[in-house]
Amino acid sequence: MEQLTLTTPALLFSAISLILLAYTNRFLTIAQLVRGLHAQYKENPTKILYGQIANLRKRVNLIKEMQIYGVASLLFCVISMFLIYVGKNLAAEIIFGIGLVLLIVSLTISIWEIVISVKALNLHISDVEKGGKG
Repeated sequence: MEQLTLTTPALLFSAISLILLAYTNRFLTIAQLVRGLHAQYKENPTKILYGQIANLRKRVNLIKEMQIYGVASLLFCVISMFLIYVGKNLAAEIIFGIGLVLLIVSLTISIWEIVISVKALNLHISDVEKGGKG
């Protein structure tokens, strides 16, 4: 295995930053939806609205976890770079490996959140399709 250099963890900075930006955009969009649905639910509480809000709550929690693991991954990359800088290469490699694992966890949770989102959208689409046939 080649020795880890400062360049390797630094390469992940832009990728992780873009991923975190995408996560934040997802969070803000869902937060806006929750606020709108909450207002609708206060006016006219229905099981459908309650179900949508519950789905969005689950997604918000997943996005929070995605962000936490993503930020932790970035932090471990920075720590790895510091350890390379001070000459602790073995520790840097271990910390960088942990950072990669954290990024994998974050991306895996992201896939889970996307699946939930698509299922919710498919329910809406099927509801419209059923209404259009009748």
